Amino acid sequence: MRISERFKELEKKHEKALILYISCGDPSAEDTVRIARGVMDAGCDILELGLPFSDPIADGPVIQAASQRAIAKGMNTDKYFETCKKISGAPKVCMTYYNLIYSYGLERFADSCAASDITGLIVPDLPPEEAGPLKKACDNAGVDLIYIVSPQTSNARLALIKKSMGKSKGFIYLQSVLGVTGARESMKLDLEKKISEVKKFFGMPVAVGFGVSRPEQVSGLAKQGADGIIVGSAVVKMIAEGEDINAFVRELKRATR
Repeated sequence: MRISERFKELEKKHEKALILYISCGDPSAEDTVRIARGVMDAGCDILELGLPFSDPIADGPVIQAASQRAIAKGMNTDKYFETCKKISGAPKVCMTYYNLIYSYGLERFADSCAASDITGLIVPDLPPEEAGPLKKACDNAGVDLIYIVSPQTSNARLALIKKSMGKSKGFIYLQSVLGVTGARESMKLDLEKKISEVKKFFGMPVAVGFGVSRPEQVSGLAKQGADGIIVGSAVVKMIAEGEDINAFVRELKRATR
């Protein structure tokens, strides 16, 4: 199932998409497969699988530490795709950095995503001005290139991103706050106007992430019109501490209804 199809399916059920990020290879590749299957059974609608990079500039300390642990355990690009092939049950999105993609080869990377049934790609350090070659490779492979915008992104910048996206049909990733990823105890959830503006401008679902860590935050964003809510650092932290992540995911999913 493609990402756009999952959003349409959830819309018919009057639900928002729960999108979870996990760092592939932390604590091990085998554990990643087990954890992924568990969270999908618990209610994860779209799975964002992080390909660890040594200098993840958009990520906070929790995901940085997870990336370092995964790399130390031998996770690399080839092993990442091998692991992702073993995971099924929800649309999958790859989140990684351009250095790894460029080193692997743009066409080879996009084709490997498709072969692993990954239908979306997030590259936070790739500006739209330089995204053309990767966008072409993704289009040829049938992979949606997903862009991140913030509440401060200007209309001119949004127009540039829209032009760069072409016919991608995944979703727009809206940062709830500026800065890096990381669970936040409290958030200013006054994004209703921005969510509406971005959704209307791009004509596709808007998923909100960065800082979301509690069911009440998920519920608040859902009520403000977010089509999807992304939870990352809170999940990665629980995995690292060996906590019951599936119970937490069920609570998050209930908050999307």
